[in-house]
Amino acid sequence: MISEDIMVDLVALETRAGGICELCGGTEGLSALVVAPREDAAFCCAICAAQIGGETPDLNHWRCLQSAMWSEHAAVQVLAWRMLTRLKSEGWAIESLDMLYLEPEVQDWAEAAGMEVIHRDSNGVVLAAGDTVVLIKDLPVKGGGFTAKRGTAVRGISLVADNAGHIEGRVEGQRIVILTEFVKKR
Repeated sequence: MISEDIMVDLVALETRAGGICELCGGTEGLSALVVAPREDAAFCCAICAAQIGGETPDLNHWRCLQSAMWSEHAAVQVLAWRMLTRLKSEGWAIESLDMLYLEPEVQDWAEAAGMEVIHRDSNGVVLAAGDTVVLIKDLPVKGGGFTAKRGTAVRGISLVADNAGHIEGRVEGQRIVILTEFVKKR
């Protein structure tokens, strides 16, 4: 979703946005968020960018999409559509998606890349399949009858495709799901 190799006119973007996040209206940690696969961007706060990038979404924070989805800027519309789609288990998100109309080319753009799921460890480091991580706290394993101890190395992790907060790995010979907030990349 975010790409450093695409040049964005940050001054023009900030002016367009009025110096606030185009999604939630926040003012902290503002930056350009490039919306793949096009070279267009939205001006987003750190909270929105982190949650779009894969952090577990705060449902109350994203109620802002009910107004952001009406933006005249296609990049903002695409981000709103993608997040509403990601939150479609919530009644208000389904209702908003039902009301949201996108021009056909904008709809194609929104569907083209989908929401990239980026797995990050407790320090924000991007995780990839096959990485080795270390547990940062003792974790009771439900149904396993043991506790995975802090400092345990989990080699050759797998990423859960539809959930950025979960990875899978073997601990004491059992394949378990581990929350990314409890690991750090080695």
